[in-house]
Amino acid sequence: MQSLEAIISTLSGWVWGPPMLTLLVGTGLYLTIILKGMQFRALPHAFKLIWAKDHGHEGDISHFAALMTALAATVGIGNIVGVATAITLGGPGAVFWMWMTGLVGMATKYSEAVLAIKYREKGEHGMRGGPMYYLSKGVGLPWLGTLFAIFTACAAFGIGNMTQANATAKIFESTFHIPVAATGIVLTLLTGLVILGGIKTIAKFTSFLVPFMIVGYVGVSLTVLFMHIDQIPHAFGLIFGAAFSPSAATGGFFGRNGGSGYALWYCTRRIF
Repeated sequence: MQSLEAIISTLSGWVWGPPMLTLLVGTGLYLTIILKGMQFRALPHAFKLIWAKDHGHEGDISHFAALMTALAATVGIGNIVGVATAITLGGPGAVFWMWMTGLVGMATKYSEAVLAIKYREKGEHGMRGGPMYYLSKGVGLPWLGTLFAIFTACAAFGIGNMTQANATAKIFESTFHIPVAATGIVLTLLTGLVILGGIKTIAKFTSFLVPFMIVGYVGVSLTVLFMHIDQIPHAFGLIFGAAFSPSAATGGFFGRNGGSGYALWYCTRRIF
């Protein structure tokens, strides 16, 4: 077990070393500059589009459903466990770098979405696209698109659902004394009912559930802040005071979901 932990620790050091961290934040900065701050300039228009009706256009789901489907994968494990991991690794200063990477990361996410739509195609079960398609069709590297698809499928069993399912099962076991296996079976059945129906079923489910998730998440967060409102100035002091230590930057970048930063930068250079 110790040897396995040592291997994982070594691999983590390689993956999250300075080159990768530089690529992640560098890609966001590069895209922010060439897009002229699109994530800030177009924010009012983006909010307006959430409720816009798109009649007669290609696509399987509405703007609102697409947003809820995207948020379903970010609200929760990334915002809670990710932040806790970042602070554990880099101290309070890591929060500052999570803010910074979040601001430039919006340009990265926007570019990913644009490329995915540009190179999507219509299949027998509806529209399909993603990094594997713009890597194959846009950059002209089908082997890289295939590798991305394979690694994404493998990751789906780990960070995609294993962490969340394990956390849920442990909470039910410790709080309600429900066996872990029972929780796993129920989660598998419920998940299967949603995802086997395709993107339209997923969109309908997330459009109903995610708004409640967001309201609950924001409500609980605000409640905690108000309960400790006297500590907020001190917290900001810790964040900004420790922001420029090396460990803070590493922890902040680790806490964010970097995605395919290098692949996106490479695609952008080749396509545009």
